[in-house]
Parts: sequence; C-alpha cells; structure tokens
Amino acid sequence: MVDQKKSIWSWAFYDWANSAYVTVVMAGFFPVFFKMYWSTGVDVTVSTAKLGLANSFSGLLMGILAPILGAIADRGGVKKKFLVFFTYFGVVMTVVLFWVQKGHWQAAAALYVLSVVGFSGANIFYDALLPGVASEKKIDYVSALGYALGYLGGGLLFALNVWMTLSPQTFGFGVGDAGSTMAIRVSFILVGLWWAVFTIPIMLFVPETEAREQRSKTPVRDGLRQLYLTVSEIRSMKNTGLFLLAYWFYIDGIDTIIRMAVDYGLSIGFASSDLILALLITQFVGFPSAIVYGKLGEKVGPKKAIYFGLVVYVAVVIWAVTMNQKREFYILAVMIGLVQGGVQALSRSYYSRLIPKDKAGEFYGFYNMLGKFAVIFGPVLISAVGKITGNPRAGIASVAVFFILGGVLLYFVNEGKSDKVVV
Repeated sequence: MVDQKKSIWSWAFYDWANSAYVTVVMAGFFPVFFKMYWSTGVDVTVSTAKLGLANSFSGLLMGILAPILGAIADRGGVKKKFLVFFTYFGVVMTVVLFWVQKGHWQAAAALYVLSVVGFSGANIFYDALLPGVASEKKIDYVSALGYALGYLGGGLLFALNVWMTLSPQTFGFGVGDAGSTMAIRVSFILVGLWWAVFTIPIMLFVPETEAREQRSKTPVRDGLRQLYLTVSEIRSMKNTGLFLLAYWFYIDGIDTIIRMAVDYGLSIGFASSDLILALLITQFVGFPSAIVYGKLGEKVGPKKAIYFGLVVYVAVVIWAVTMNQKREFYILAVMIGLVQGGVQALSRSYYSRLIPKDKAGEFYGFYNMLGKFAVIFGPVLISAVGKITGNPRAGIASVAVFFILGGVLLYFVNEGKSDKVVV
C-alpha cells in the first residue's frame, strides 16, 4: 500500500544514507584531494581535465548500463536486490580510497569511477521504488523529503569530517598537514560506513514492487528485449520524450556544478577551507529548502517551480564568472542550496506522472541514463574550454548553455497531458 509513514520515511532515509557520498566524496574531499594530493605538482588546468574525464567516463558507463538494469529489474521484480548490490559495491570502492597513496591519481580516478557506478546504479532502483511508496497526490512531497533528508544527513557527516580536518589532533590523527591528510583519508571510510548502515531501513521496510509479469528465468535477455520495446514506446510518447530531452540538458548543468564547483574555486585561487565551508552552507540551506520546494511544487505545479530553479542557476553561473571574493562564493552557495534539491526532486516526481507505474524500473532506468550521459558532456566542456582558453572562468561560463536549452525545451512539455497510456 502507498502513503504508509514507515515506508515513506524508510524510502526517504536512503537519501540520508547515500548523500554522504555526494557531499563528502563527490562534491567535497575528492576534488580537493585529487588536485592537491593525488595529482600533486600538476598544473591546475591539467588536474581539472583529469577530474572532468573521470566524471565523464563514469557517466558514459552508467549511461550504457542504466536502461538495461532498469528493464532487468522490472522483469525480475528485484529492484531492492539490485539497490543493495550497487550500494555495497559503491561502499567498498569508497572505503578503498583510504589506501591510495600520494601521487597515484590513476588508482584514485579508477576507484572514484567505480564508486560512482555503485552510487548511480543504486539510485536507478531507489527512484523506481518511489511510485510504489507514494500516491500521485503526495509524490512531490515525498520526493522532496528524500532530498531534504539527504542534505541534512550529508551535511552532518560532512561537518564532522571538516572538524576532523581542521582539528586532526582532537581525533588523534596528528598535527599539521599530515594530520589533516589522514583525517580526509579516514573520511572515506566513514562515508562508506554511514552509507552501509543507513541503507538498512529501505532494505527492511520498503516493499518490493511486484514484477509486471511472472518472474523471468532469464531476466537479462528479457530485460534487453524489453529495453528495445521501452525505447520504441518513448519515441511514441511525445510529451515524455520532450521532458526527457529538457531534463538531459539542465541536469547536466546541475551535476557539473556539483562535481566541479570545488575544483573551479581552487583553480581561481580560493582556499580549500573556504570552499568546504561553502559546501556546508549549501547542505544546511538545502535541508529546509527542499521541503519548501516540494510544497511549492504542489501549489504552483512542478514545471513552474523547476523554471524558477533554472533561472537561479543561470544567475549563479553568470556571477561565478566574475566573482573574486570568498563571500561571493558563500552567497552563491546559499543560492544553490535554495533550489538544487528542489529542482532534482520535482523533476523526479514530475516524470513519475508521465510514465506507466508498472514499468517504473525501465522508465527510471532511461531517465537515469539521460542524466548520466549528460554528465559526460558537462565536465568535458568545462575542462576543454578552460584548457583551450587557459582561463577556468571561461569554462564555468559554458555551463549556462545547458540551463538555457533545458528551459527552452521544458516550455513545450504539456503539463496537463499525461503519456501514461502508451501504444
């Protein structure tokens, strides 16, 4: 049954679990450590290019896997099993980062790519469980609740990790740079433990949605066949197709900012401590904002609320090109925190209105595929433009095109028309 509190909170709590990875690893310490420890002595534009390529490769890999995995899960009725597998694969890859030594950027990049595969793979099945947890009336709120808990949980662990880094002697890691280095390395282990432990509620209290058909004995073969049929269906679903294309563009911009903002700040001369503080600000602003954004979606409609967020993002990018003072970075962090979780949450719930519920795995697999393929282009563009011009500010400016194109395409999505009935 949908709308049960235990299932809703257990589902949303997975965001609390995996957002520690996004905040501490993907957005926070990994870009800093990659540039200053694993790529020590390398020109900033070169290290940015390496990080951008690692992000793009992980996006390409998951872009290929996502729709196949979604189709397989629907045919086999095993969304939770896939979620658990990818979660703990990501946990292991994250924890192993602790043992990568200074200057070994290749090993760090490889483990990072694999950890992103774990994180992204699990999210396919997490998203696909949403229509079985919440009714259409509550789905905007429930989706936003997940992002809100993610901001809070990720922010709390990140705050602890920042304290460890700034005062390593308090935790027995030593003093000076050596102590701070050890604190960051230990943070990778703590993220893995946090992610592993707080995944337990969704394993225990969220029901597995039933397979659309009798459980297949050959789910991989049948899943691939169903993927072909899904692509054919989406081609006939104009409204859904337009939304997916719009989402492809604007989520590229959002994910690029999440993954590359700290690297950009380091490249234009900001101290890592200032950038980490800005990330903390984003997390704790994002917690209440995501909930408010979910309510805003209920009142004015998700499409208008998404538009508001895209306008804010364009303003952020324009300001980021010219900023010179750390207080400006803090202001931009607040602005991003106000809209980031809301745009992601309402996109997820808006999409659920356009797809058949009994094919959620397939369609969310396709949804996540577009998101991951989008991540291929953003980091590559920002890295290439920065390297060609020798100016990282030019690289960040290029991100605005994704928000603008996404907004233009979203305009043509008919908010009152559903594509749930397909032929």
